[in-house]
Amino acid sequence: MRQDNLSNTFAALADPTRRAILARLASGETSVTELAQPFEMSLPAISKHLKVLERAGLISRSREAQWRPCRLQAQPLEEVAEWTAHYRRFWEQSFDRLDEYLVKLKGKEGKHGRHE
Repeated sequence: MRQDNLSNTFAALADPTRRAILARLASGETSVTELAQPFEMSLPAISKHLKVLERAGLISRSREAQWRPCRLQAQPLEEVAEWTAHYRRFWEQSFDRLDEYLVKLKGKEGKHGRHE
């Protein structure tokens, strides 16, 4: 069974190293060697992370002579934002209902003369 794009994106984002790589690429393209510098892991290990990100469509890699730059591809992140927006509305509505309930409770306490 073929996974959908959103599942691939979430799977790629599940790893903190891959999230850190994406954060670095948000500043601009860079080489694999430069991406590997802050991590205590081998270049082959970094390459495995990059392959996961590339399969998820989150990065692209090219070759320019000896330089192999990686670039952020933000489209899959936009799909995640759209998907999570639905749940954001859910939580905002839940907090609004809670706020209304607390206002009602406070009003009832005031009528009954309770002070805490």
